[in-house]
Amino acid sequence: MGRYPVNELLSALSRYPDVQAPNLHAVDAADRLVLDTVQSWPAEVSVLGDNYGALTLGALSQGAARVRVHTDSLTAQRAITANLERLAPQWLSRVQLLPAAEALAGATLVLMVLPRGLDVLDEYAAAIATHADEHVLVHAGGRIKHMNLGMNQVLSAHFGELDVSLARQKSRVLTVREPREVRPAAKYPVRATHTVAGHTLSLVAGAGTFGQARLDPGTRLLLENLPDLSGHRELVDLACGNGSIGVYAALLNPELRVQASDHSASAVQSTLAAAEANGLSARITAVQDDGLSRLPAASSRLVTLNPPFHMGNTVHAGIALKLIDEAARVLADGGRFICVFNSHLRYRSEISRRIGPTSQLARDAKFTVLAATRER
Repeated sequence: MGRYPVNELLSALSRYPDVQAPNLHAVDAADRLVLDTVQSWPAEVSVLGDNYGALTLGALSQGAARVRVHTDSLTAQRAITANLERLAPQWLSRVQLLPAAEALAGATLVLMVLPRGLDVLDEYAAAIATHADEHVLVHAGGRIKHMNLGMNQVLSAHFGELDVSLARQKSRVLTVREPREVRPAAKYPVRATHTVAGHTLSLVAGAGTFGQARLDPGTRLLLENLPDLSGHRELVDLACGNGSIGVYAALLNPELRVQASDHSASAVQSTLAAAEANGLSARITAVQDDGLSRLPAASSRLVTLNPPFHMGNTVHAGIALKLIDEAARVLADGGRFICVFNSHLRYRSEISRRIGPTSQLARDAKFTVLAATRER
Protein backbone atom coordinates (compact mmCIF):
# COMPACT_ATOMS: atom_id res chain seq x y z
CA MET A 1 0.00 0.00 0.00
CA GLY A 2 1.40 3.41 -0.96
CA ARG A 3 2.05 6.33 1.34
CA TYR A 4 -0.27 9.33 1.50
CA PRO A 5 0.54 12.90 2.62
CA VAL A 6 -0.02 12.40 6.35
CA ASN A 7 0.09 16.07 7.38
CA GLU A 8 -2.54 16.98 4.81
CA LEU A 9 -4.73 14.09 5.94
CA LEU A 10 -4.45 14.90 9.64
CA SER A 11 -5.21 18.57 9.06
CA ALA A 12 -8.47 17.58 7.36
CA LEU A 13 -9.76 15.49 10.28
CA SER A 14 -13.06 16.50 11.86
CA ARG A 15 -14.43 15.90 15.39
CA TYR A 16 -17.93 15.12 14.04
CA PRO A 17 -20.21 13.81 15.54
CA ASP A 18 -18.53 15.07 18.71
CA VAL A 19 -18.85 18.68 19.84
CA GLN A 20 -17.00 21.09 17.57
CA ALA A 21 -15.61 24.48 18.57
CA PRO A 22 -12.66 26.71 17.58
CA ASN A 23 -10.64 25.64 20.64
CA LEU A 24 -11.34 21.91 20.20
CA HIS A 25 -9.22 19.97 17.73
CA ALA A 26 -9.31 16.53 16.12
CA VAL A 27 -5.52 16.09 16.16
CA ASP A 28 -2.74 17.38 18.37
CA ALA A 29 1.06 17.46 18.47
CA ALA A 30 1.16 14.25 20.51
CA ASP A 31 -0.63 12.32 17.75
CA ARG A 32 1.85 13.62 15.19
CA LEU A 33 4.82 12.75 17.42
CA VAL A 34 3.58 9.18 17.92
CA LEU A 35 3.36 8.68 14.15
CA ASP A 36 6.81 10.21 13.59
CA THR A 37 8.31 7.94 16.28
CA VAL A 38 7.52 4.78 14.31
CA GLN A 39 10.61 3.67 12.40
CA SER A 40 9.19 0.62 10.65
CA TRP A 41 5.54 -0.05 9.82
CA PRO A 42 4.29 -3.66 9.96
CA ALA A 43 1.37 -4.75 7.81
CA GLU A 44 -0.97 -4.64 10.81
CA VAL A 45 -1.06 -2.01 13.56
CA SER A 46 -3.10 -1.91 16.76
CA VAL A 47 -4.39 1.43 18.11
CA LEU A 48 -5.71 2.21 21.60
CA GLY A 49 -7.72 5.27 22.61
CA ASP A 50 -7.83 7.05 19.27
CA ASN A 51 -10.39 9.87 19.49
CA TYR A 52 -11.00 11.02 15.92
CA GLY A 53 -8.78 8.85 13.75
CA ALA A 54 -5.42 10.63 13.84
CA LEU A 55 -3.48 7.47 14.72
CA THR A 56 -5.72 5.19 12.66
CA LEU A 57 -5.64 7.19 9.42
CA GLY A 58 -2.05 8.23 10.10
CA ALA A 59 -0.92 4.59 10.25
CA LEU A 60 -2.75 3.77 7.01
CA SER A 61 -1.26 6.81 5.30
CA GLN A 62 2.23 5.63 6.27
CA GLY A 63 1.85 2.19 4.76
CA ALA A 64 0.03 -0.04 7.25
CA ALA A 65 -2.33 -2.38 5.41
CA ARG A 66 -4.70 -2.98 8.34
CA VAL A 67 -5.48 -1.28 11.63
CA ARG A 68 -7.29 -2.80 14.60
CA VAL A 69 -8.70 -0.13 16.90
CA HIS A 70 -10.03 -0.18 20.42
CA THR A 71 -11.58 2.93 21.93
CA ASP A 72 -14.01 2.98 24.83
CA SER A 73 -16.15 5.79 23.43
CA LEU A 74 -18.89 5.17 20.88
CA THR A 75 -18.63 8.83 19.88
CA ALA A 76 -14.95 8.27 19.07
CA GLN A 77 -15.77 5.15 17.06
CA ARG A 78 -18.31 7.09 15.02
CA ALA A 79 -15.87 9.97 14.51
CA ILE A 80 -13.18 7.60 13.21
CA THR A 81 -15.67 6.02 10.81
CA ALA A 82 -16.96 9.41 9.66
CA ASN A 83 -13.43 10.61 8.89
CA LEU A 84 -12.68 7.43 6.97
CA GLU A 85 -15.88 7.78 4.94
CA ARG A 86 -15.17 11.42 4.16
CA LEU A 87 -11.40 11.40 3.59
CA ALA A 88 -10.45 7.86 2.58
CA PRO A 89 -13.43 5.58 1.90
CA GLN A 90 -11.08 3.13 0.19
CA TRP A 91 -9.65 2.33 3.63
CA LEU A 92 -12.89 1.47 5.39
CA SER A 93 -12.43 -2.26 4.91
CA ARG A 94 -8.91 -2.02 6.35
CA VAL A 95 -10.05 -0.79 9.78
CA GLN A 96 -11.68 -2.91 12.49
CA LEU A 97 -13.22 -1.45 15.65
CA LEU A 98 -12.84 -4.17 18.29
CA PRO A 99 -12.82 -4.97 22.02
CA ALA A 100 -9.37 -4.51 23.54
CA ALA A 101 -8.41 -8.19 23.66
CA GLU A 102 -9.25 -8.68 19.97
CA ALA A 103 -7.60 -5.44 18.90
CA LEU A 104 -4.36 -6.44 20.66
CA ALA A 105 -4.17 -10.18 19.91
CA GLY A 106 -0.70 -10.92 18.52
CA ALA A 107 0.07 -7.24 17.94
CA THR A 108 3.67 -6.27 17.17
CA LEU A 109 3.12 -2.49 17.09
CA VAL A 110 0.66 -0.62 19.33
CA LEU A 111 0.01 3.12 19.09
CA MET A 112 -1.73 4.66 22.08
CA VAL A 113 -3.24 7.96 23.15
CA LEU A 114 -2.21 8.25 26.81
CA PRO A 115 -5.45 8.19 28.86
CA ARG A 116 -6.25 10.75 31.55
CA GLY A 117 -6.23 8.28 34.43
CA LEU A 118 -3.48 5.99 35.67
CA ASP A 119 -6.07 3.27 36.29
CA VAL A 120 -7.07 3.22 32.63
CA LEU A 121 -3.41 3.22 31.60
CA ASP A 122 -2.83 0.26 33.92
CA GLU A 123 -5.76 -1.58 32.34
CA TYR A 124 -4.44 -0.85 28.83
CA ALA A 125 -0.88 -1.86 29.73
CA ALA A 126 -2.07 -5.12 31.27
CA ALA A 127 -4.14 -5.89 28.17
CA ILE A 128 -1.18 -5.25 25.85
CA ALA A 129 1.18 -7.37 27.96
CA THR A 130 -1.39 -10.18 28.08
CA HIS A 131 -2.60 -10.28 24.48
CA ALA A 132 0.10 -8.78 22.24
CA ASP A 133 3.14 -10.50 20.74
CA GLU A 134 6.09 -11.01 23.12
CA HIS A 135 8.15 -8.67 20.92
CA VAL A 136 5.49 -5.92 20.85
CA LEU A 137 6.59 -2.29 20.62
CA VAL A 138 4.28 0.33 22.16
CA HIS A 139 4.36 4.09 21.47
CA ALA A 140 2.09 6.08 23.81
CA GLY A 141 1.82 9.83 23.28
CA GLY A 142 0.53 12.69 25.36
CA ARG A 143 0.75 16.40 26.07
CA ILE A 144 3.39 17.11 28.73
CA LYS A 145 0.98 19.12 30.89
CA HIS A 146 -1.16 15.99 31.27
CA MET A 147 1.73 13.55 31.88
CA ASN A 148 3.34 12.55 35.17
CA LEU A 149 5.92 10.13 36.56
CA GLY A 150 3.13 7.82 37.67
CA MET A 151 2.63 6.88 34.01
CA ASN A 152 6.24 5.67 33.82
CA GLN A 153 5.72 3.60 36.95
CA VAL A 154 2.52 2.02 35.65
CA LEU A 155 4.11 1.07 32.33
CA SER A 156 7.28 -0.22 34.03
CA ALA A 157 5.14 -2.60 36.11
CA HIS A 158 4.07 -4.34 32.90
CA PHE A 159 7.12 -3.92 30.63
CA GLY A 160 10.83 -4.46 31.08
CA GLU A 161 12.06 -1.49 29.04
CA LEU A 162 10.81 2.10 28.97
CA ASP A 163 12.11 5.01 26.89
CA VAL A 164 10.97 8.63 27.10
CA SER A 165 11.24 10.76 23.97
CA LEU A 166 12.56 14.27 23.76
CA ALA A 167 9.88 16.92 23.99
CA ARG A 168 8.41 18.34 20.80
CA GLN A 169 5.68 20.96 20.72
CA LYS A 170 4.96 20.30 24.41
CA SER A 171 4.43 16.58 23.78
CA ARG A 172 6.30 13.38 24.55
CA VAL A 173 6.08 9.69 23.65
CA LEU A 174 6.60 6.87 26.12
CA THR A 175 7.91 3.75 24.36
CA VAL A 176 7.80 0.34 26.03
CA ARG A 177 8.79 -3.19 25.07
CA GLU A 178 9.48 -6.58 26.67
CA PRO A 179 6.17 -7.49 28.38
CA ARG A 180 6.72 -8.95 31.82
CA GLU A 181 5.60 -12.53 32.40
CA VAL A 182 4.65 -11.76 36.00
CA ARG A 183 2.47 -8.65 36.29
CA PRO A 184 0.45 -6.95 39.04
CA ALA A 185 -2.88 -8.61 39.82
CA ALA A 186 -5.90 -7.07 38.09
CA LYS A 187 -7.56 -4.39 40.26
CA TYR A 188 -10.81 -4.04 38.34
CA PRO A 189 -13.72 -4.14 38.56
CA VAL A 190 -13.93 -2.49 41.98
CA ARG A 191 -16.93 -2.66 44.30
CA ALA A 192 -18.28 -0.25 46.89
CA THR A 193 -21.40 0.07 49.02
CA HIS A 194 -22.99 3.45 49.78
CA THR A 195 -25.82 4.62 52.01
CA VAL A 196 -28.02 7.50 50.84
CA ALA A 197 -30.92 8.74 52.98
CA GLY A 198 -31.04 5.38 54.76
CA HIS A 199 -30.99 3.33 51.55
CA THR A 200 -28.05 1.13 50.54
CA LEU A 201 -26.80 0.68 47.00
CA SER A 202 -23.83 -1.23 45.62
CA LEU A 203 -21.69 -0.05 42.74
CA VAL A 204 -19.36 -2.13 40.55
CA ALA A 205 -17.08 -0.39 38.06
CA GLY A 206 -14.21 -0.77 35.64
CA ALA A 207 -11.20 1.51 35.36
CA GLY A 208 -12.62 3.43 32.42
CA THR A 209 -15.86 4.42 34.17
CA PHE A 210 -16.04 8.02 35.36
CA GLY A 211 -15.95 8.02 39.17
CA GLN A 212 -15.47 4.25 39.13
CA ALA A 213 -17.41 2.79 42.10
CA ARG A 214 -17.42 6.04 44.06
CA LEU A 215 -20.52 8.14 44.64
CA ASP A 216 -19.44 11.61 43.61
CA PRO A 217 -20.76 14.57 45.67
CA GLY A 218 -22.94 15.93 42.86
CA THR A 219 -24.68 12.62 42.31
CA ARG A 220 -25.15 12.19 46.06
CA LEU A 221 -26.83 15.61 46.26
CA LEU A 222 -29.19 14.63 43.42
CA LEU A 223 -30.06 11.30 45.05
CA GLU A 224 -30.68 12.90 48.43
CA ASN A 225 -33.13 15.30 46.77
CA LEU A 226 -34.69 12.98 44.21
CA PRO A 227 -38.38 13.90 43.93
CA ASP A 228 -41.24 11.43 44.16
CA LEU A 229 -41.16 9.29 41.01
CA SER A 230 -44.08 7.03 41.88
CA GLY A 231 -46.12 8.42 38.99
CA HIS A 232 -43.52 7.27 36.45
CA ARG A 233 -43.05 3.83 34.98
CA GLU A 234 -39.83 4.50 33.06
CA LEU A 235 -36.67 6.55 33.59
CA VAL A 236 -34.11 7.39 30.92
CA ASP A 237 -30.71 7.82 32.63
CA LEU A 238 -28.55 9.76 30.18
CA ALA A 239 -24.74 9.58 30.52
CA CYS A 240 -25.28 6.95 33.21
CA GLY A 241 -21.63 6.54 34.30
CA ASN A 242 -21.52 3.92 37.06
CA GLY A 243 -25.32 3.65 37.06
CA SER A 244 -25.85 5.17 40.50
CA ILE A 245 -28.82 7.39 39.56
CA GLY A 246 -30.76 4.67 37.78
CA VAL A 247 -29.99 2.05 40.42
CA TYR A 248 -31.04 4.30 43.31
CA ALA A 249 -34.24 5.39 41.55
CA ALA A 250 -35.14 1.76 40.85
CA LEU A 251 -34.46 0.75 44.46
CA LEU A 252 -36.84 3.45 45.72
CA ASN A 253 -39.54 2.78 43.10
CA PRO A 254 -40.33 -0.93 42.64
CA GLU A 255 -42.46 -0.30 39.54
CA LEU A 256 -39.84 1.83 37.76
CA ARG A 257 -37.90 0.54 34.77
CA VAL A 258 -34.63 2.25 33.79
CA GLN A 259 -33.16 2.75 30.33
CA ALA A 260 -29.55 3.80 30.86
CA SER A 261 -27.01 4.80 28.25
CA ASP A 262 -23.50 6.18 27.97
CA HIS A 263 -20.99 6.69 25.16
CA SER A 264 -18.50 4.64 27.23
CA ALA A 265 -18.49 0.85 26.95
CA SER A 266 -16.93 0.68 30.42
CA ALA A 267 -19.78 2.76 31.89
CA VAL A 268 -22.39 0.52 30.29
CA GLN A 269 -20.73 -2.61 31.67
CA SER A 270 -20.47 -0.97 35.11
CA THR A 271 -24.14 -0.01 35.12
CA LEU A 272 -25.19 -3.55 34.19
CA ALA A 273 -22.92 -4.94 36.92
CA ALA A 274 -24.41 -2.52 39.48
CA ALA A 275 -27.92 -3.52 38.43
CA GLU A 276 -27.05 -7.17 39.01
CA ALA A 277 -25.38 -6.44 42.36
CA ASN A 278 -28.57 -4.75 43.58
CA GLY A 279 -30.93 -7.42 42.22
CA LEU A 280 -32.29 -5.08 39.55
CA SER A 281 -31.22 -6.73 36.30
CA ALA A 282 -34.84 -7.35 35.33
CA ARG A 283 -35.65 -3.62 35.50
CA ILE A 284 -32.47 -1.90 34.31
CA THR A 285 -31.04 -1.99 30.80
CA ALA A 286 -27.93 -0.16 29.65
CA VAL A 287 -26.66 0.39 26.12
CA GLN A 288 -23.80 2.26 24.49
CA ASP A 289 -25.17 5.30 22.67
CA ASP A 290 -24.03 8.71 21.48
CA GLY A 291 -26.48 10.79 23.48
CA LEU A 292 -29.97 9.34 22.98
CA SER A 293 -29.71 8.67 19.27
CA ARG A 294 -31.64 5.39 19.59
CA LEU A 295 -34.77 7.06 21.01
CA PRO A 296 -37.42 8.89 18.95
CA ALA A 297 -38.42 12.46 19.64
CA ALA A 298 -41.02 13.16 22.36
CA SER A 299 -40.92 9.53 23.53
CA SER A 300 -39.98 9.85 27.21
CA ARG A 301 -41.61 11.29 30.32
CA LEU A 302 -38.56 11.34 32.61
CA VAL A 303 -34.82 11.91 31.93
CA THR A 304 -31.99 12.27 34.46
CA LEU A 305 -28.51 13.62 33.76
CA ASN A 306 -25.24 14.26 35.57
CA PRO A 307 -23.30 15.74 32.63
CA PRO A 308 -19.51 15.64 32.26
CA PHE A 309 -17.81 19.03 32.35
CA HIS A 310 -14.71 18.05 30.40
CA MET A 311 -13.96 16.53 26.99
CA GLY A 312 -10.79 14.48 27.20
CA ASN A 313 -8.38 16.82 28.97
CA THR A 314 -10.29 19.99 28.08
CA VAL A 315 -12.89 21.61 30.33
CA HIS A 316 -15.72 22.60 27.99
CA ALA A 317 -19.47 23.15 28.34
CA GLY A 318 -20.22 21.85 24.85
CA ILE A 319 -20.75 18.21 25.83
CA ALA A 320 -23.22 19.12 28.60
CA LEU A 321 -25.23 21.35 26.26
CA LYS A 322 -25.27 18.58 23.65
CA LEU A 323 -26.70 16.16 26.22
CA ILE A 324 -29.26 18.69 27.45
CA ASP A 325 -30.40 19.11 23.84
CA GLU A 326 -30.70 15.32 23.55
CA ALA A 327 -32.92 15.28 26.63
CA ALA A 328 -35.02 18.10 25.19
CA ARG A 329 -35.51 16.17 21.95
CA VAL A 330 -36.73 12.94 23.54
CA LEU A 331 -38.87 14.44 26.30
CA ALA A 332 -42.60 14.48 25.62
CA ASP A 333 -44.62 17.60 26.34
CA GLY A 334 -44.90 17.85 30.12
CA GLY A 335 -42.01 15.40 30.66
CA ARG A 336 -39.55 16.01 33.51
CA PHE A 337 -35.81 16.55 33.36
CA ILE A 338 -33.69 16.22 36.52
CA CYS A 339 -30.09 17.37 36.36
CA VAL A 340 -27.13 18.08 38.66
CA PHE A 341 -24.16 20.25 37.68
CA ASN A 342 -21.30 22.29 39.09
CA SER A 343 -22.96 25.49 40.31
CA HIS A 344 -20.35 27.81 38.82
CA LEU A 345 -21.27 26.60 35.32
CA ARG A 346 -24.67 28.34 35.56
CA TYR A 347 -26.62 25.95 33.31
CA ARG A 348 -30.02 27.00 34.63
CA SER A 349 -30.73 29.55 31.90
CA GLU A 350 -29.69 27.07 29.22
CA ILE A 351 -31.91 24.34 30.68
CA SER A 352 -34.85 26.74 30.88
CA ARG A 353 -34.32 27.88 27.30
CA ARG A 354 -33.79 24.41 25.83
CA ILE A 355 -36.32 22.42 27.89
CA GLY A 356 -38.78 24.62 29.77
CA PRO A 357 -39.72 26.02 33.20
CA THR A 358 -37.10 25.16 35.78
CA SER A 359 -37.05 24.88 39.58
CA GLN A 360 -34.18 24.31 42.00
CA LEU A 361 -34.36 21.12 44.05
CA ALA A 362 -31.13 21.57 46.00
CA ARG A 363 -27.90 23.55 46.07
CA ASP A 364 -24.72 23.40 48.11
CA ALA A 365 -21.31 25.07 47.86
CA LYS A 366 -20.40 23.18 44.69
CA PHE A 367 -23.47 21.66 43.03
CA THR A 368 -27.00 22.53 41.95
CA VAL A 369 -29.87 20.12 41.31
CA LEU A 370 -32.64 21.32 39.00
CA ALA A 371 -35.90 19.94 37.67
CA ALA A 372 -37.38 21.21 34.41
CA THR A 373 -40.67 20.54 32.66
CA ARG A 374 -40.64 20.14 28.89
CA GLU A 375 -42.74 22.64 26.94
CA ARG A 376 -43.10 22.09 23.22
